[in-house]
Amino acid sequence: MTEVLTGPRVARLALRRRRGGRQGSHVVAHVILATGAVLMAFPFVWQLIMSLSTNAEVQSVVPTFWPSELRWQNYATVFERLPFFSQLGTSVWITVIRTLAQIILCTAAGYAFARMRFRGRFLLMGLALSILMVPSQAYLISQYQIVQGLGWLNTVAGIVAPGLFSAFGTFLMRTAFLNMPNELEEAARLDGASPIRIFWTVMLPLARPSINVLAITAALWSWNELLWPLLVSTYQDQMPLSAGLATLVSDKNNTDYPVIMAASMLAMAPILLLFIVLQRRVIDGLAHSGLK
Repeated sequence: MTEVLTGPRVARLALRRRRGGRQGSHVVAHVILATGAVLMAFPFVWQLIMSLSTNAEVQSVVPTFWPSELRWQNYATVFERLPFFSQLGTSVWITVIRTLAQIILCTAAGYAFARMRFRGRFLLMGLALSILMVPSQAYLISQYQIVQGLGWLNTVAGIVAPGLFSAFGTFLMRTAFLNMPNELEEAARLDGASPIRIFWTVMLPLARPSINVLAITAALWSWNELLWPLLVSTYQDQMPLSAGLATLVSDKNNTDYPVIMAASMLAMAPILLLFIVLQRRVIDGLAHSGLK
């Protein structure tokens, strides 16, 4: 006999089918996300395994996915070959100074370009953005000559100086201030607030997500920069960690890859811990700024 489907029964069947389709799509999405997570985590796991292996196991033609014995002494060898804590302190100083300088200068410049009216602002903004179109290697020689003339070679000031300002950070903060409603600024102006007070008490707190993004990108870029520190610092005890790791590759025919991987893991640890602690702020900042 043919079953008669009433209105409520049809609705229930449609709801079940809809839920089944959603569950199926959720399963597919989770499989894709899990696959992507494994692919992204594999280089990190492989680096950890290499840091605990022997040099022969790392260079074997048939790769060994797990060492025969965990060689924790590779991490001790790092401290024997590098002044690790001295280089770590230099990296921290460079990162902190550059990050704070970019937050101060880029937020002020971005607010001026977005909210203030003065002659030549579009020309100046265009000149600042043109820096992004020129490879940084194109002006390394001129930067080196300036730092050398100032007597800043082999100093933290010489490494920090070129990164105190960021064209990308200025553009990011200008976009953030442009997207804010004009009514807030007009209301503060009617209350008698000066431009500096409007910037400090009204606009700057609202731009906190974009400031978080600027701080994150500035810190990552400063921590990982390699070419410029190698040029202006020649003494190991005055190098940042990024340049210090490069000095471990002294002989291409006899490179101790496990020690290099162990040093890379130690250099990665501070910035990784910082990300874990500030993970929610990182994600919120990227989401609110629309930066991919």
